Amino acid sequence: MRYIYVVDDDGPMRASLRSLLSTRKNTLVRGFESGDAFLADVAELEPGVVLLDVNMPGRSGLEVLRELKSEGSRFVPIVITGQGNVAMAVHAMKHGALDFVEKPYGHRDLLEIVDTAFIHLEQSAEIAEREKGAKDKIGKLSARELDVLMGLIAGRPNKVIAYELEISPRTVEIYRANLMTKLKVRSLSEALRIAFAAGLISDE
Repeated sequence: MRYIYVVDDDGPMRASLRSLLSTRKNTLVRGFESGDAFLADVAELEPGVVLLDVNMPGRSGLEVLRELKSEGSRFVPIVITGQGNVAMAVHAMKHGALDFVEKPYGHRDLLEIVDTAFIHLEQSAEIAEREKGAKDKIGKLSARELDVLMGLIAGRPNKVIAYELEISPRTVEIYRANLMTKLKVRSLSEALRIAFAAGLISDE
């Protein structure tokens, strides 16, 4: 099931969007009359796409965008406004909006943007799942095994790691074998991929 949340204080606009978006199979559309109402329920909502108006009573759409950052990749926001400008569009994108749509918009164009948002959401969910799995595996390592892994990540040979940790090269080999078993990998490159997914290796 795909979930779409329409956050707009304009009742007829919410109804129009719900009617349009509900034509898609396996799609549940829910409307909110304000950003405050949406944020009040956000913790209980299923991951989905958020169609977000900018000018609303209470917190604006841009303020809601900033709040949504704490939800990680659970939601993909699309900003919709009748008073758009380049500066607002840039601001929205910087704060996590996938796209910026000005009213009036073509129905086909909006549906294509929503489809793209769901692809983005699914990819983000897969990345988050891989990250969680990697962190779970890393979490099973002992402190010494993690030290050895960090040495391997830095490209240090066993002898150097042994010197830095004040243990014997043979002990490093044992820790290395143990961490490979716990990570369920057969090669150092596989271990490095898990370390990268878990955030132990910077992508810079």
